[in-house]
Amino acid sequence: MTRLLDDETLERSPVVANCTMNRERSLTGSNGYGRELGLDVTAELSARAPARWLDLCCGSGRALYEAAALLGDRAEIVGVDLAGHFAAPPGPSGPRLVTAALTGTETGWAPEGHFDLITSVHGLHYVGDKLGVLARAASWLTGDGLLVASFDARSVRWADGAAAGRRLTAELRRQGFDYDPSRRRVSLRGRRDVRLPYRYLGADDRAGPNYTGQPAVDSFYDR
Repeated sequence: MTRLLDDETLERSPVVANCTMNRERSLTGSNGYGRELGLDVTAELSARAPARWLDLCCGSGRALYEAAALLGDRAEIVGVDLAGHFAAPPGPSGPRLVTAALTGTETGWAPEGHFDLITSVHGLHYVGDKLGVLARAASWLTGDGLLVASFDARSVRWADGAAAGRRLTAELRRQGFDYDPSRRRVSLRGRRDVRLPYRYLGADDRAGPNYTGQPAVDSFYDR
């Protein structure tokens, strides 16, 4: 039987604590947010200025600092990361960076207000209740806001260990999400009240490498 970890234990796992997937990622370039998300972040925000951007599992926040330098007061930028090893102390015109977990005993971290853009590059690979984070993030969008995140549906499993597969992706689409299996990317346009019919059981930090080649976390649910 798979050993499942609760949120607090998972946060102390070497797989999560030593994650380097997004620590120094830039806004643009071969390893940038644009390539990973298929999205020009600054163009998306400029079109909505003044806009609000929330980046989940933001790593060092390097990409957020770059965006803040380009956008100035046209965008409010917030980044959240469990490790809290940010690139530089936040300045008066820079991004607001928060050290916090996205999941927890109750609901995990939650923002104030709504966002025009919510992103997460490879962050959900290391989160326990991935579906819970997606559902909550959907409620943090503005009416026509955009959520885009790296998401590997194969890392979601049922209590017996079987992969959730098409049953999960069909349910995500029914709730308004779009899932691109070739790019392992999930997106949603517009704030929604998402209620997925699954109960989170715990996480396995011994799942091994995922498609990125890095060790990741599998999440288990009851149907």
